[in-house]
Amino acid sequence: MTDGSRDVSRRAFMRTATGATAVAAASGVATAQEGTPTASGTATATDNSTEAGTESGGGEAGPPDFGGYLDGVGNFDGSVTDARGQDTATVEVGVEANGGAFGFGPAAIHVDNGATVQWEWTGEGGNHNVISNDDGPLDSDTYTESGVNYEQTFEEDGIYNYYCGPHQGQGMKGSIVVGTDYPTQSSGGGAGGGTGPLGVPGSAKMLGVATSVVMVATLGMAYVFMRYGGDYETPGDE
Repeated sequence: MTDGSRDVSRRAFMRTATGATAVAAASGVATAQEGTPTASGTATATDNSTEAGTESGGGEAGPPDFGGYLDGVGNFDGSVTDARGQDTATVEVGVEANGGAFGFGPAAIHVDNGATVQWEWTGEGGNHNVISNDDGPLDSDTYTESGVNYEQTFEEDGIYNYYCGPHQGQGMKGSIVVGTDYPTQSSGGGAGGGTGPLGVPGSAKMLGVATSVVMVATLGMAYVFMRYGGDYETPGDE
């Protein structure tokens, strides 16, 4: 191969190496941006869609946080009966729980704002009533006979905890979740907000490492070629 041919080959190699390095770097940046979480914890997607299930002006909230109020209630397993979409919902008073007919069934129920909850006595377990825990609107008389003896329409979002006065010590307690604006359980990693360090997806990390390797290898080869491959004189320069 003539000196001129070698010079042309060297220039072609340098142009190719530079182009490959630039493409690899651009690809790595673009992919990393595609998978980088935003400050709200939602990944930025190419279609600009937002993550469903977040609380924002009537959206879906997370699991309600009862603050431990229902801990130890015999018929509460952590689930909440969904009665949204109904004008009225029924809670039985005196279902089997807590060692006798000392339970509200269901123990926890979720209704829409404006819905009416009716408490229907089963006639079992003796005298029962419905009393708000702390301040609240629930304050029924004590009944023994079966039937719908008490009802309440809820017009403010929130969580309404209540109990049966005669059997509160047995764990006869219940909760009404209303609407969409109520305390929710935290989801461990702080989903739903926060300004802490943002995580980087594993795929973006891997691509970043691969891009770095390609860039280093290409630049290393270019250095060796320049250092030991001779000068860059073109044909006819002598």
